[in-house]
Amino acid sequence: MSTSIDEDELEKIRMKKMMELQQKAAEEEERRRREQEKAAALRIILTPEARQRLANLRLVRPELVERLEEQLIRLAQAGRINLPISDEVLKEILIRLDSERRREIRIIRK
Repeated sequence: MSTSIDEDELEKIRMKKMMELQQKAAEEEERRRREQEKAAALRIILTPEARQRLANLRLVRPELVERLEEQLIRLAQAGRINLPISDEVLKEILIRLDSERRREIRIIRK
């Protein structure tokens, strides 16, 4: 009888593990789908040179690039920016973002 209980518990554990793996796979597939959609949108929004600049910048400041990409997509969907964004325009945007970030840093000495 204890063998039957052990097998039942083992089967429950297997089922739980299988469900966790399926959920992880579904989440990964959803993440991949969102990344593909974002990449497709950025191909429309940015020129190839501008996309390359963001790819290079992603190596150094991935969180900045992530926020910028999301913001550019929202602006493009709202029709608030001229498309496509060239590398020169992207440089200007990055300079503005960097100058805003630098203004936030304050050192107080006593």
